[in-house]
Amino acid sequence: MTREPQPLLAVQGLSVCYRTPSGPLRAVRDVDLQLAAGETLAVVGESGSGKSTLAAALIGLLPVGGYREAGSVRFDGTDLTALPERQLRALRGAAIGFVPQDPSASLNPVRRVGRQVADVLLIHGRADRRSAGARAVELLDQAGVPDPALRAGQYPHELSGGLCQRVLIAIALAARPALIIADEPTSALDVTVQRRILDHLETLARDSGTALLLITHDLGVAADRAHRVVVMSAGAVVETGPVRRVLRAPVHPYSRRLIESAPSLATRSLVSGSPVAGPQPEREGEGEGRGALLVADRLVRDYPAPGRSRHLRAVDGVSVRIDRGETLALVGESGSGKTSVARMVGRLLEPTEGRIRFDGVDITTARGTALRALRRRIQFVQQNPYTSLDPRHTVEQIVAEPLRAFRLGDRRERAARAGELLAQVALPAALLRRRPAELSGGQRQRVALARALILRPDLVICDEPVSALDVSVQDQILRLLVSLQRELGVSYLFISHDLAVVRQIAHRTGVLRAGRLVETGATEDILTSPTDPYTKELVDAIPGSRPRD
Repeated sequence: MTREPQPLLAVQGLSVCYRTPSGPLRAVRDVDLQLAAGETLAVVGESGSGKSTLAAALIGLLPVGGYREAGSVRFDGTDLTALPERQLRALRGAAIGFVPQDPSASLNPVRRVGRQVADVLLIHGRADRRSAGARAVELLDQAGVPDPALRAGQYPHELSGGLCQRVLIAIALAARPALIIADEPTSALDVTVQRRILDHLETLARDSGTALLLITHDLGVAADRAHRVVVMSAGAVVETGPVRRVLRAPVHPYSRRLIESAPSLATRSLVSGSPVAGPQPEREGEGEGRGALLVADRLVRDYPAPGRSRHLRAVDGVSVRIDRGETLALVGESGSGKTSVARMVGRLLEPTEGRIRFDGVDITTARGTALRALRRRIQFVQQNPYTSLDPRHTVEQIVAEPLRAFRLGDRRERAARAGELLAQVALPAALLRRRPAELSGGQRQRVALARALILRPDLVICDEPVSALDVSVQDQILRLLVSLQRELGVSYLFISHDLAVVRQIAHRTGVLRAGRLVETGATEDILTSPTDPYTKELVDAIPGSRPRD
């Protein structure tokens, strides 16, 4: 009789708790999973579902206060939970590689990246001091780091987020481990950088027969990269199976909700395709037209370049138009000039060249009273509400702050108006007395939106407002933005690097690359029939477009 091959990783009945002042908090509940050599298994779920705690527990890296309550973790036949710390430490890096989520917190800021890769080789006896440096350069090259010899001599702060993440991948692969655990390795990266990094992981794992445990909240990434998927909620596994089966016929209601919320798996827009005030012909930079709220013509923004006599041109001749009741999205990778355009349009940044007209009035050089009046009509919602909301103030104080700044109403009227806005963004009045630290990420973003809307602006500039949120919370915020637009007739300038999100909310889309607008048009046309090669690359990089068999 032929025996079934043993899984490389077998987890049985794993439960993990954290010590808290009120008693043990169970973060992982009775989890079972198996992973074979050469297989990719995705663990998906929202923040707080227990994914990262599970990953840390597998290799004995739980934070202070965390402990395994029950269960076993067998790797290549060895029970890791029974090993002393010294033996477990020898396995990490050598047999099990780990790619953490945040490279800024995982790389040593005072050591060159080449040395950090070489350290793994030296610690695990994979090279001597003479050969470790050259081997580190080879590993950086294999992980997709361009000009690896140069980069090896640089410090982490001299590299982009994408390059730092590739350095972590090089470190994880240095000793050719049998298993790689990647915890949200690309969640904060542009889609094109995300695809390149995941391509490298997939290729390297395939060529070496390495198993990959991929922790992610993005079902689109799981659809593209995994053979099987495990869905976690509240610390427990609620569903598991082949990725195509789970995506096409999910059994558990939570799985269905995740799939329905994932922008990268969505097939239709949340907007009707026509702005509230009706679409107008494409005439960017050629005048306002009947429906135009804002027209920016040939904007340029230069920044001083340290150590150079010339300036760095971040925005180069960009023209955009936003109609009343319309959402215009600007998409592109980090450094493409999206935020600089948004800040110029909102008059938080002076254009070096160009002209901006708002509601038929030239606001390019508005000052004093005119600029203050403009602030009431153009509001911002920032990417990270935790840093843009005053942690000392209550929600009521935060939402009512613009009314106080413009001396509108008395204290009672402002409080009543704050309550109305909170209801408008679907938050209970009980939150008015809370502070930002007591709210979830989605609740904080709704508070930021309420504050932006309390002055009844004509234009709200949303700078990556959902990029840091779980897919279900993303879906709630996007639906709320669309609902408020239909109700209030507000226009949005929506800044994003994610075309899957843009597909759901924007009537029109402009694609920025290296400060230039390379393509603009109806969002559906951009997504289905892109004409510029860079736009095609962005569209091709949307996760979820090629689910595995």
